[in-house]
Amino acid sequence: MLLLDIGLVVVGLALLIAGGEALVRGASTLAARVGISPLVIGLVVVSAATSAPELAVTVGAVLEGEPGLAIGNVIGSNIANILLILGVSAVLSPLVIQRQVVRFDIPVMLGISVLLVVVSLDGVLSLVDGMLLLGGLILHAVLSIIVGRKESQAASYTPAEMPLNSKPVPLWLAGILVALGVGLLVFGAQTLVTGAVNIALDLGVSSLVVGLTVVAIGTSLPELATSIVALRRGERDMAVGNIVGSNIFNIGLVLGLPAILFAEGIPLPDAAIALDLPLMLAAALALLPIAFTGFIIARWEGSLFVGLYVAYLLYVVLASTEHDAASGFTTIMLWFVLPLVAITLIAVTAYEVGIYRGKTLARERPTDSGRT
Repeated sequence: MLLLDIGLVVVGLALLIAGGEALVRGASTLAARVGISPLVIGLVVVSAATSAPELAVTVGAVLEGEPGLAIGNVIGSNIANILLILGVSAVLSPLVIQRQVVRFDIPVMLGISVLLVVVSLDGVLSLVDGMLLLGGLILHAVLSIIVGRKESQAASYTPAEMPLNSKPVPLWLAGILVALGVGLLVFGAQTLVTGAVNIALDLGVSSLVVGLTVVAIGTSLPELATSIVALRRGERDMAVGNIVGSNIFNIGLVLGLPAILFAEGIPLPDAAIALDLPLMLAAALALLPIAFTGFIIARWEGSLFVGLYVAYLLYVVLASTEHDAASGFTTIMLWFVLPLVAITLIAVTAYEVGIYRGKTLARERPTDSGRT
């Protein structure tokens, strides 16, 4: 059985890579033909598609009476999207972030994350909670499309001017590629998760831990595959938009819709409320100053994110197995590593803000001297 499960993981990875290639190529062509920027395509279309595995896993887990797996899947996936997927993408190629993402989309991601934390305090996601989360997602999607179309018209995008590395395919073929990419991503993620969960459960860990680690990483692999393909094709806007948009979809759709469909609500494990939800919010908060400093995520910042994610996984595994090293590891993280990271982020932010203000003043001085 172990060899079969390993085979499922390998096949799932291959399907994810193929699905990411098809989805990005089709979505890029649709962006050019419809007149919407790749950023909006990444925020809405690609994000919805790459969140399909999380939705399938969450609905299935609720139906099977495993709310811990459902909640852990979303929380863990959002943490993985920022720290792991965005971190790896930045290590491969520094990510330039558009001002729209910093000023609108990242704050929306933070806002809906805060909303999830607040509605979770009573220990259950109710029908009303689900409606609030889903409503926030719909509002963001509508506003993104409206703003994206206005900016695209102002920039006068044409198929020839869009940042594609290959000739756009016909519109009908683009639609087929998007559908094929979604199908491959969903099936690939399900195949990979099936094999990975079987391996993890054989080790005797809880469903919440499986959701936070194995399933979260597995269902985040479509985002990783899509982001890497987008970077390789020069679609950096789509890569960043995919991550931010996917986190919004994971909360608004993947948790909001099941909470509406299952009227009795989705119970939340106490461990998720006490630790994992605040960590998810902290990861989202950490993205804001990094994105604000020069509107770029550098390679060293991506490496920092990946390192923090490895530390988070190590903590979850040690805590779940009640390993003797868990208490010492927690002490080191709380009193040394995390404060050092916070000081570094504050120092870098202050430095970059100073440089930005200096450049602004330098641009204004010639104008002021010309008036006098």
